[in-house]
Amino acid sequence: MQFDDDAKLDPSQVEDVRASGGRPGRRGGGGMPGGCAIPIGGKGGGCLLLLVAVAALFLFKLVPTPFTDSPEETPQPTAQGGQAGGNLADRCRTGADADQSEDCRIVGTVNSIQSYWKQAFDARGRTAYTPAKTVLFSNAVRTACGAADSNVGPFYCPGDQKVYLDLSFFNTLQSQFGAKNGPFAQAYVIAHEYGHHVQNLLGTMNRVGNDRRGANSAAVRLELQADCYAGVWANNAVKTGFYSEPFTQADIDEALQAAAAVGDDSIQRRTQGMVVPDSFSHGTSAQREKWFSVGYQSGDPSRCDTFTGAI
Repeated sequence: MQFDDDAKLDPSQVEDVRASGGRPGRRGGGGMPGGCAIPIGGKGGGCLLLLVAVAALFLFKLVPTPFTDSPEETPQPTAQGGQAGGNLADRCRTGADADQSEDCRIVGTVNSIQSYWKQAFDARGRTAYTPAKTVLFSNAVRTACGAADSNVGPFYCPGDQKVYLDLSFFNTLQSQFGAKNGPFAQAYVIAHEYGHHVQNLLGTMNRVGNDRRGANSAAVRLELQADCYAGVWANNAVKTGFYSEPFTQADIDEALQAAAAVGDDSIQRRTQGMVVPDSFSHGTSAQREKWFSVGYQSGDPSRCDTFTGAI
C-alpha cells in the first residue's frame, strides 16, 4: 500500500479532536465499527446506537438498543492529549507524508475513498456525493447520535454524517481478534464505514427498519453491502490518484483477514463458545470475505445488491 509521493492530501476531511475533550464542532452521537447507527424516522433524524464493544462485549456486533438510556448514563468525554508534531494541516500535505505517518495515512485513505465515491455518483447521475468527515478521537466523543466511548469502535453516525475513529481500535483488532494491524486492514475498516455513508445518501439505511437481528436480517444485509462497497473502492483506489500502484494480494489478504476476524460466528465462538445465528447482525466470516471480494473483483457498486436473494 504505497501512496503517490506527489499526491496532494486534503486534511480538512479529517477532524482531530483528540486534544479537545472529544467534542467535534457540534453536539452529537454513536454507531458501530464495521457498522453504523441506524436512523430513526429517515435520513438525518435521530438514531439507535449500534453498540460494538471489545472482547467479551462483542466487538463489531450491532446491538439494537440505545447506547445510553438517560443523560445520567451518558459517558463523559475525558481529557485527551494531542499528538506531538502539530495539527493535521501542518503534518499531512502529500502522499509522502501518508507513507510516513499513521495520521496522514488515515487522511490519504479518506481522501481516496471520497474521491472514488464522488466519481461514482457523478458517473451514474445520482444525487451528488456529500463528503463526510472522519473524526479522530480518544477515549470518548460526542456526536449527533449521542455520546460514545472507545469501546464502540469505529462507527458512522447518519445524524451528522461523520465517521468516528479511535485509532487504538486497530491494536484491539490485532491483540484480541487476531487480525493484522496493517495499513490495508485499517483502510478496509474505514472504507466499510464510508460504505454506510453511501447507504445513508442513497436511502438504503431506511430498508432496515426493525429487522436488526438474525442471519437473514436487513441489518446483516446492510453490513455485507458496506463490505462490498469497501471492496469496490479497493478495486478503483489507484484511479483516484492517491496511490502509486494497485494494491497487492498481500494487501487484499490483510483486508480479508480483518473481515473474517469480525464475522458474527467468529466473534461468538471467541466470546461465548457457541454460534447463535438468530443474534447475527453483521454476517459470518465467510460472508464478509465473500462480499468484500465481490466488490473488489468487480469494481462495480451495482454488484453489491445484498438485499436481493441469498447472501
